[in-house]
Amino acid sequence: MAILSIILVVIVVAILWVIMAYNGLVTLKNRAKEAWADIDVQLKRRYDLIPNLVETVKGYATHEKELFENVTKARANAMNTQGIQAKGEAENMLSSTLKSLFAVSENYPDLKASTNFLALQNELTDTEDKIQAARRFYNTNVRDLNIKIESFPANLIAGSFGFKQMELFQTANEAERQPVAVKF
Repeated sequence: MAILSIILVVIVVAILWVIMAYNGLVTLKNRAKEAWADIDVQLKRRYDLIPNLVETVKGYATHEKELFENVTKARANAMNTQGIQAKGEAENMLSSTLKSLFAVSENYPDLKASTNFLALQNELTDTEDKIQAARRFYNTNVRDLNIKIESFPANLIAGSFGFKQMELFQTANEAERQPVAVKF
C-alpha cells in the first residue's frame, strides 16, 4: 500500500510539473507575440508619420524627387515585408532613407524653422525611441522563451508539444546599428 501511495504521489507530481512547464512555455510564447504586436503598433505609427514628413519637406525641396521616391519605396517595402529578419532589414533601409531626408533638410533653413517640420521630426524621433523600446521588450521575451525551450527538463515538454524557438529582432550589419541622426 505504501509503494502504491508513493507511485501515485510521483505520478501526480510529474503531471503537475508537465502542466506547469507547458503553461510556462505558453505564457512566454504569448508574451513574445504580444511584444511583436507592440513593434507593429509603433511601426504603423512611423508609417503614418512618414507621408506627412515627406509632404512637408516636398514643399521646400521640390528638386529632391529621387529622395522622396526612395523614402516612399522604403516605406512601402517595410509595410509589406513579412518575417522577423526581413522586417528588420526593411526597417533598417527605411531608417537609412529617413537619414537622407533629414540630411537634405539641412540645406533648407526655412524648412528647419517650420513648426510643422519640427513637430513631425519630434514625433518621428519619439516614435523611433518607442520602436527601440519595443524591440528590446520583444527580444527580452524571445530570449526568455528560447532559454526555456533549450533548458532541461523543460526542453522535453517543449519538444513534445512542438514549441519552437523564435528569432530575435536585430540589425543586419554594423552600419545599420548607428542611430538616426537628427540635426537642427
